[in-house]
Amino acid sequence: MKLLSSWFLATRPWSFTMTVISVSVGSVLGALEGPFSWSLYLLTATGVVFMHAGTNLLNDYYDTKYGVDTASAATTQYRPHPLVHGFLSARQVRLGSYVLFGVATAIGLYLTSVSGWMVLYIGLIGTLAGIGYTAPPMKYKYIAMGEVSVFLMWGPLMVEGAYYVQRHSLSFEALLISIPFGVLVALVLFANNIRDIEHDRSRNIRTIAIALGSRAGIHAYLAIMVLAYLSTLIIIVSRVLTPWGLLVFCSLPLAIKLLRRMEAGVPPDADAQTAKLDTAFGVLLVAALVIQRFLG
Repeated sequence: MKLLSSWFLATRPWSFTMTVISVSVGSVLGALEGPFSWSLYLLTATGVVFMHAGTNLLNDYYDTKYGVDTASAATTQYRPHPLVHGFLSARQVRLGSYVLFGVATAIGLYLTSVSGWMVLYIGLIGTLAGIGYTAPPMKYKYIAMGEVSVFLMWGPLMVEGAYYVQRHSLSFEALLISIPFGVLVALVLFANNIRDIEHDRSRNIRTIAIALGSRAGIHAYLAIMVLAYLSTLIIIVSRVLTPWGLLVFCSLPLAIKLLRRMEAGVPPDADAQTAKLDTAFGVLLVAALVIQRFLG
């Protein structure tokens, strides 16, 4: 039981909400255009969560290997780290990551057989992005490409992929609606990188936050937050999303509170705090789409 608990915590299960939300947005958008398959939805969510879990393990493995994650790093102060805290070995973490990617691949191949080849192409992109995040030769997390990748993966890629599984086609509307949520998922990583500016600089890591500096980074944090809400408003005004989409603005008080907290001093759990906003926004977006399906 203790071993299972260790593995579960090592995958960072609290981060899976953003993955489930992305898949849910795409799936419900698909349901607006035709019948909805619960089995395909659950398989899609499971496969993408397994891929996300594998990416998290591999990230911890390489961050520890390259000396980024240490006992003094902020990320190890508020969450259990499988290697820094020593409840799993490096070999176990790396092998576990590949097992999770393997399960995700098996699910992806099944979805390809029932929904079409586009699922395979999207899955390959996601797998390469997940492994290449910190693994050589790409290691693009360390060259200021993390936020771009996170936006693309949790925004257009997952939403379009989930939509495709339901409808066997791509959707320009799904692409547009994926933008606000993808932006906020990228903001979670950006918050993490603002907090870690000095630590990352000492490890010769390049991030957008380091290039901007702390003060400009907070301004950019605000701009990205505004972009998420502004793009939602534009999508509603353009009639891509019905006025039910205004529900996401119920998360604004949380956004304002979070911004004030960041301006007062970047907290150790800046990424986790930002993820709360991301989750609230995403749940409200899914709710808006569900209401749209049943009430129009």
